[in-house]
Amino acid sequence: MSLRVLHVLDHSIPLHSGYTFRTLSILREQRKLGWETFHLTSPKHVGCPLAEEEVDGWHFHRTPAPAGPAAKWPVIGEAMLMKRLEERLAGLVRQIGPDILHAHSPVLNAIPALRVGRRLGLPVVYEVRAFWEDAAVDHGTTREGSLRYRLTRGLETWALRRVDRAVTICEGLRADIVARGIAAERITVVPNAVDVESFDSGGEPDEALKARLGLSGGAVIGFIGSFYAYEGLDVLLDAFPKILAHLPDARLLLVGGGPRDAALRAQAERLGVGGRVVFAGRVPHREVPRYYDLIDVLAYPRRSMRLTELVTPLKPLEAMAQGRLLVASDVGGHRELIRDGRTGMLFRAGDADSLAETVARLLGERESWPERRRAGRRYVVEERNWTRSAANYRRVYASLAPGKVDAGVDQP
Repeated sequence: MSLRVLHVLDHSIPLHSGYTFRTLSILREQRKLGWETFHLTSPKHVGCPLAEEEVDGWHFHRTPAPAGPAAKWPVIGEAMLMKRLEERLAGLVRQIGPDILHAHSPVLNAIPALRVGRRLGLPVVYEVRAFWEDAAVDHGTTREGSLRYRLTRGLETWALRRVDRAVTICEGLRADIVARGIAAERITVVPNAVDVESFDSGGEPDEALKARLGLSGGAVIGFIGSFYAYEGLDVLLDAFPKILAHLPDARLLLVGGGPRDAALRAQAERLGVGGRVVFAGRVPHREVPRYYDLIDVLAYPRRSMRLTELVTPLKPLEAMAQGRLLVASDVGGHRELIRDGRTGMLFRAGDADSLAETVARLLGERESWPERRRAGRRYVVEERNWTRSAANYRRVYASLAPGKVDAGVDQP
């Protein structure tokens, strides 16, 4: 009988985010290994009133959100959310009969999984993709060191000490978990990766689209993603007038949207570069490759904070898989992924002058572009593909469900 794993998730497709894309890649690889996977989302998944939903061939069990005014109160609302998820999870466990409960960030999923697992005798894996308290600092809902911050951090540590095995996405987060007193041998890194076959090397730009957006005639620096404060797009805008001093015909293309959208548009006008900055808005997922093809240099100017120092993003890996040229700030999450001068170029985080100088230098070294593109693609193909990365779950699961799975060998 094959291994049966019940994944407890914050949200899933059809919502699009780095979280849902990582989930989908994990599930695909686990199915390839012959395991049965089942999927439950928390009340934080929005847009589906159904108890169960089929999306692109994947079956998801949903959890209804708690109702009433108390559900919006701090602490009480989170407690109600966890209670709803616990009840839904317990019923699903009895229905499915899984061998392992695998809870993914945030800790609001891990605690219900622990309660159900202990009550029904099931091992629990907790996968930390980021720490909620650090993301909340960026979103402005708390500040580092506040009571809410310390409470959430304490809950994370409490859960990590009690789960049977912990998984995380990068060495930065692993080091933070070890520093909390969790034994290193209980933590496994399953790195962010890409499905290499889904990404072709960059194609030729669509000249009609380029002209329509006003990008013809000069180098295009670009960003595709969500407009959160930690992404540092304000630094990129501050650097753009300096880039124009070197390259008067350059354009800046920003594709996406988010909380900083209005502030970024206002900043571009204030800097006097509004006519050279194109805000393309959000585009359908299937259209994203066309916009990548318009960009000469991708910029990832993340600011330095705990979130960006500890967590590795997916976007630079996707860019490398396509053989794109990129520059990125030297935060820890980028340094873990990017080999400076080979697969990308790093600049000082938060430093607009350093960003501008790095972009200008890269654009002036055209003879190095082919090898940089090949190096990035080669790195992803050889080290950061999902088949290699997800194989690390074998040893985690084998330690919890002996006889159900061959432990194999962890990938380096």
